[in-house]
Parts: sequence; structure tokens; C-alpha cells
Amino acid sequence: MRKKLSGVLHYLIPLLVLITCVVLRWQDVPLVGQLRMNVFDTYQRIEPRQYQDAGVRIVDIDNKSLAELGQWPWPRTRLAELVYRLRTAGAAVVGFDVIFAEPDRTSPSRVIGDWPQDDNTAKIRELAAGLPDHDALFAQFIGGVGQIVTATQLTNGPLATVPRQVGNFSVAGSQGRKIAEYIPTLSGAITNLPALEDAAAGNALINVTPGADGVVRRVPLLLALDTDLPLIGKPVYPTLSMEMLRVMQDAPKTMKVRLSGASGAASWTTSDGVDAIRVGQLTIPSDATGNMWVYFTGHQQQRYISAADVMNDKLPAGALQDTAVLIGTSAAGLLDLRSSPLNPVLPGVEVHAEMLEQMLLQQFLSRPYWASQAETLALVVAGLFFIIAIPRLGAVWPAIIGVGFIGGAIGFSWWAFREHHMLIDPLYACLSTILVYLSGSLIGFMRTEGEKRQVRGAFSTYLSPALVEQLAQHPERLKLGGEMREMTLLFCDVRGFTTISESYKSDPQGLTQLINRLLTPLTGCILQRDGTIDKYMGDCIMAFWNAPLDVPQHPEKACESALAMFVSLRALNAEREAEAHAEGRPFLPLNIGIGVNTGTCVVGNMGSDQRFDYSVLGDAVNLASRLEGQSKNYGVDIVIGQDSAVTVSDRFAVLQLDLIAVKGKSEAVEIFTVLGDRDLRDSSDFVELAQRHDAMIKAYRGQNWDQADELLRTLRQNPVRDLSVLYDMYDERIAAFRKMAPGPDWDGVFVATSK
Repeated sequence: MRKKLSGVLHYLIPLLVLITCVVLRWQDVPLVGQLRMNVFDTYQRIEPRQYQDAGVRIVDIDNKSLAELGQWPWPRTRLAELVYRLRTAGAAVVGFDVIFAEPDRTSPSRVIGDWPQDDNTAKIRELAAGLPDHDALFAQFIGGVGQIVTATQLTNGPLATVPRQVGNFSVAGSQGRKIAEYIPTLSGAITNLPALEDAAAGNALINVTPGADGVVRRVPLLLALDTDLPLIGKPVYPTLSMEMLRVMQDAPKTMKVRLSGASGAASWTTSDGVDAIRVGQLTIPSDATGNMWVYFTGHQQQRYISAADVMNDKLPAGALQDTAVLIGTSAAGLLDLRSSPLNPVLPGVEVHAEMLEQMLLQQFLSRPYWASQAETLALVVAGLFFIIAIPRLGAVWPAIIGVGFIGGAIGFSWWAFREHHMLIDPLYACLSTILVYLSGSLIGFMRTEGEKRQVRGAFSTYLSPALVEQLAQHPERLKLGGEMREMTLLFCDVRGFTTISESYKSDPQGLTQLINRLLTPLTGCILQRDGTIDKYMGDCIMAFWNAPLDVPQHPEKACESALAMFVSLRALNAEREAEAHAEGRPFLPLNIGIGVNTGTCVVGNMGSDQRFDYSVLGDAVNLASRLEGQSKNYGVDIVIGQDSAVTVSDRFAVLQLDLIAVKGKSEAVEIFTVLGDRDLRDSSDFVELAQRHDAMIKAYRGQNWDQADELLRTLRQNPVRDLSVLYDMYDERIAAFRKMAPGPDWDGVFVATSK
């Protein structure tokens, strides 16, 4: 009975998963829709529309224009001059991505209204009353130069004024069908001053409807206003780019809308609606609700002309001849910014410009009317195959066939996009098919995961978590060998540990606890900054960065770790001192020295065939160990190598210590110390210290002993750090060199005799 039930569930569970996926797809829940949009965004990022100059320009009210011509909003007289200049420069049509909903506050009659109403201003008010209204002048210019399209916006708010409808629509091929039945209908509108709309050759929408994630992918070509006007009912308005296209062509005001199912627009889908719009000699494809998919090129500076350049006569000759010009803004303070699949932030006017380019070039993205049904059918066929095949063939062969199905679906979708600019979603069908497959092979999958958990448990006791996860996913990496990497190494050792150990002769357990108490916070400082602990050697820590995983800016993170380790050490010593005083025993502070070096190393699994560890080898490792040993000799906490110093000197307070040939190496290296973070580096005290310190080093290497002595006396008084041990060492060297000069060939190298 149990076996029979298991056999039924083997079919029933994946079948239920398949039915659920089909229902979610058919209902087009938001998550499914967002996944589909992400696929289409990715296609655009991989292969955006190639920019071609279609004669579309954006006259940009940018930061430069605001700086040179004044803050926004500008007087309408200035806008009138801008329109005049554009038309006389040869612009075929000018469209505003700006709504002039309120009267110009700079008109004389309005300005004088804010003045005191007394006898002193009476004459001025009388003169101002006779001056022309700026809005009237602007309307006069709009009507006079012609070919100007104003903007309006439909909203879900209350309706105060019905926008002027210039370009309108008729339904082609089907009697009695109204466009408003298929497109969004909004209740309110933001309109221009009536005089401006009446003077314009067109009036159009600047509605740009982003998706739920704020990204603009589709723009409504037409929207209806929820008000029944005599004879025409609910007025339908075109988008700005389409109205500019009509005006540019001197096309009839009535544009033809073709509905799916009408003549020439066959449809066997369940969704009825808009198919295309004919504007003059050009056809614009649409989705069922009147939206156009925007095929972005990404930001192209060639489209943009600063409004300041237009007003200041800085345009090259013929720059605007026979062009379609949109007036909009890229200034962040004017808040007309959008997001597209290619640009997280772009001016809203650029969306309209890209749409107009597509219309002129006849380059469109399209979502075929059969796409939804085809995607669902592919899902059903592939899902039923897995439901039937997995119990019979096992998990391997269906998986291979499934990979082929996924590859074919993605390949076909990409081919359709690249060759025909069709938007077909392979992702949901592929993901749903994977879910069906996983549910059908659930028992085997759970068994495999159980085995992986056993591997993780077995290795996690002696390998780092990052390595454990790599080994669980890629067991083939359990072999000898390594790779060359640029890495940063850190060695940390406790100073005077022998003396501390002697105080624990009768309490070895206490010594162990002390070491653990020290190493735990120091280890945390390293791990929190993406370091890897190579090994603990008694009281010494060896760590590295940039392996096994890439770590950007690894020298900086090593130096941050080193500084953080001293912060943790001071906190631990303060805690231990309080404990010692409370218990009436002497306090022995813990001190450490740190060496940091960056260089190319071999990193990988090293050891024997029987046992090996993930570790690092190389000259840079040996040098890092030697640098740690020199920290005590130079009286500093941290010593870093030259390659590390070059990388971090702009972020940390770094001083050069010496040119030294460490024990075991014949080649000299420059060594440095890190005194603190960026705040210290930028302080005036450190800047002064660094200048004098570098001058002392230069004088020392130039054998200018008197100057070096004088600088050493002033350096001892620096308020940044106590560097007396370092400067004592230089005093001793200079005294020795005064007795026995190093000779003219001396290069300043100090040969270390101890580690």
C-alpha cells in the first residue's frame, strides 16, 4: 500500500506543481510579470538599440542653463525667445516636456501686485498695467512660429479643465468599437494655460508609466479622459512623441487605430485590444492596451544641446536643420528623472526622444499576440514530459533533456529578440519546468543534500567555512597543487611571551585560556575584514587576503585589521588590568607586533598525498614574517612592505622607516609603518610630522648628519606618536657614521642581523 501510494505521489506532486505554475502564469501575478520584465531588461542590456541620428534633439534645461540664464521657472518671454531661436535654426517641430499650468509670476501685472499699494508705486502700477502679459506674448510666439506641441498629463485626481484635443483617433476596420474600451482611462488632468494650448499646433501627453520597480519599459501611446464630451464622448490623447510625429509630417489630425481582429490584424488570442496606430505615413505597433515598448540605446550625448548654448548663439550652423526638438530638463533639482533598463537615472525627456527616434527609424520592440499562449504551451509540454519520464528514466536523462529544453528556449527567445526584436519570455517556463523536475526527483535530491551535509560536517572541524563550501560543491579540488595570486600577508606575534609564560608555570591551563582570550578578538578583527586565518603558531597568527576568494582592496583591509587588532588589544589589557587589581596580583600587559606585506605567492593545497592544508608560500610570505620581527627593533606596532605602502598611503597615516636588507635576504626593501587611519593622515600634526620625517630620512641617506640631527631633535617632540625608539636608533647610527663614514657609494641600506 505504501509503495503504491509512493508511486501515485511520484506523479501527483509534480502534477500539482505544474498546475500551480500554469495558474500563476495565466493570472500573470506580479512576481511572474516582474521576472518577465527582468528577462527583457537583460536582453536590452546585452544588445541595446544602436544609436542612429534620426534628427531628434533634446534642448536641455541643464545645470549649465540654470547657472547662466537663472533659476527655473524662466519668464515666458525667455521661453518665447527660445522657441523663436529653435524654429529659425531650422527645427521642424518643437515639443515641450513641460506643462505651463500657472500664469507667469514675472509678468508685470503680477509682479506689481506684490508691491505696496501706495502713492509711491501708483505711477509704476499704471505703467505696468499697460505692459503686455508674458503668457500672452508666449502664446503669440507659439502661434506665430508654428509647429509647436504643448504637453499635458492625465492623472487620477479631480478634473478641473479638459485639455485641448488636437490630434485625435478613429478606429480602422471595425464599426462600433471604441478605443476607450481598451486603453487606460484617467479621471483628472494637468493642463496648460488655455491661451498656450489654443496657440499650439498639437497638445500631447507626457505620461510615462514606470513598472512596479520604477523602471520605464512601456509608455502609453494614448490615454482616455474619463469625461463624456458632446459628440466625441471620452477624449483620447496621443503621447508627446506621436503628436510631434504627426505635426512634423503635416499629417491629418485624425490618426488611425487598428484593433486586433480588425482587417490586417489577425488574432486567435483571448486578449483583444489595440494593435497599431497609423500616423501619416508611419505605423507604430502597440500592445493591447495602447502601450509602446521602448527600445533604448542608453544615454547618448549627441542628442543633447544645452538651452544656454541656444540662447547664447553657440550652436554650429545647421545643427537643428529639419530636426524634431524636445525641450526638457536633466537638472536633478527639477525632479524629472526616470529609470530605464540601461540607465538607473535618466531625464524623462530622453524617454520621449527615444520613442520618437524609433518611430522615425521604424525600429520597434514587439510582444507578439501569441507569445503568452506559446510560453504557457511550452511549460505544459515540458512539465508533462518530466512527470512521465522521471519515474521511468530516473533523474539523469530527464535532466539532460531538460538542459536541452532550457537552452533551446533561451536560444529561441534570444534569436527572436536579436533578429526580429520580439519579446518572448523563456524564463518562467524554464523555472517552472525546473520546479516540476525537482519535485519529481525530490527523494534523490534530499538524499544528495544529506550526503553534502555529511561532507560539510566532516570537514568543518579543520577547514575554513569558505573552503568547506567549495569542497562540498567541487570535491575535485581535494588534490595537491596551487595557483599564483597577488596576496597580502599578515603576521602577528606576542612580544615578551616567554616572560608571561613563566608567570604561568604552575597554571598551564590559565596560560591556554589567556592565549585563547587574546587570539579570539584578534581573529575576529581579521575575519570581519575578509581575511583568512592560515594557521596559529603558539602565540603567533598568520593570515592572508585575496584567497581562496577574491578580496578587492586587500592591502587596505589588512591594514584596517592591524589597526583594529590594537584597539581590541587595548580593550583586553584594560579588562585584564582591572581583574589583576581586583585579585591583588601583578599585571603583565600583552603586547603584539604586526608585519604586513603584499606580493605574488603560490596558494593552494600543500602537503602530502596523505594530508595537506590550504596554505600559501612565497618570498612575500617570508618577508611579511621578517617585517613583524622588525617591529620591536624600530619601536612601532606595525611594519609594512613597500608594495603594501604604495597601495594604502592615500588612506592611512604611513611613514617610511628604513631601507633594510632583512635577515635571509640580500636585496634591500623599503619598510614603512602605519600609525593610524585617514583621519590621522589628514590631520595637520601628521602632515607636519611626515614632512619633517621624510626630510630627516633624505638627510640621513645623503650623509648630511648635522641636518639629520637637527630634524631628529624636533621630531621627538611630535604630538602624533611616541617614536623615540626609532629616532634613538637613527641617533646611534649617525654617531657611528660620524666616527666611520660609510663612504660615497653608500646607498642608505641597513643590513639586519636579527629576525
